[in-house]
Amino acid sequence: MTIPITIACRLPQPRPSYGSHRRRRAGKVPSRPTLPAGRVPRISRLMALALRLDELVRTGVVANYATLARLGHVSRARISQILRLLALAPDIQESLLFLPAVERGRDPIHLRQLLTLAAILDWQQQRRLWHALEGRPRSELSGCRE
Repeated sequence: MTIPITIACRLPQPRPSYGSHRRRRAGKVPSRPTLPAGRVPRISRLMALALRLDELVRTGVVANYATLARLGHVSRARISQILRLLALAPDIQESLLFLPAVERGRDPIHLRQLLTLAAILDWQQQRRLWHALEGRPRSELSGCRE
């Protein structure tokens, strides 16, 4: 014998996504934040990477630079090139981190130029050469192949 039974239950309502909930409440579509024009220069990214890699080794998260190279799937020589940026004067490092965005074309400053600068141990001389490098048009920069 079968007895029909009706069971009433409330199913949970799906939560509206952030955008749709906001649209219903505000009555308009939220605007997306505008991104700055251009892209971060490659040398700025490399400088930030050098600082981060050094921190990983200093804090013991990574055993040594050879391990970093293995984890990053690059050669130990490439890791050394990137980390040589740490030999630059602190104010030059800061300038590299905050270079203006490149809107089109090639980056105005290249790693090869800075490795030459980093080989100089005197920070005052580095600063003089850095200011000269900053002020020149890209075509006059030494050590750069176009």
